[in-house]
Amino acid sequence: MKEAQDRFVRQSALVPADRLSGLTVTVIGVGAIGRQVALQLASVGVRQIQLIDFDTVEPTNVTTQGYLASDIGKTKVTATSQAIRQIDPIIELNKVLDRYRAKQSTGDVVFCCVDSITARSAIWRSVRGRTELFVDGRMLGEVIRVLAAHDLSSSAHYARTLFAAQMPSRAPARHTARSTPLRSQQG
Repeated sequence: MKEAQDRFVRQSALVPADRLSGLTVTVIGVGAIGRQVALQLASVGVRQIQLIDFDTVEPTNVTTQGYLASDIGKTKVTATSQAIRQIDPIIELNKVLDRYRAKQSTGDVVFCCVDSITARSAIWRSVRGRTELFVDGRMLGEVIRVLAAHDLSSSAHYARTLFAAQMPSRAPARHTARSTPLRSQQG
């Protein structure tokens, strides 16, 4: 256990390990945003992570979602689980190789990382009131918007961000520069 504690020395004042140890965190959608969220959760010390996704890694996911060439053909949940195991092999993983469904149990914290406003709305309707924290990451090109709901006020605000699917949106987050992984800014 000494090695694990040494790994967290620099973040101990910022990230309370005792708080993380009791949480189960669900990541719904492990594409461009969800994969990075899952890897960072593992890195900061979340002990129980649930990954939910139905998709398979394709060649375009290597450039846009941070997967490796060796991941092509694997499910995104499997490839992300393998990467998490390389960060910390003792993390408890719950892998769901399917679309999120309302009957699915989720963790104390839910990261909604899907690329459809319709799916976001359905997920929100099924988990609101059942989680301590709901986080929704939305990406458009090189811009990411993170919305979080944890109480009545923030939940009311979040609900207002769920526009109707037929409304003009800022285009789907697939197949273009709109789904690039976050990268450091230069200059």
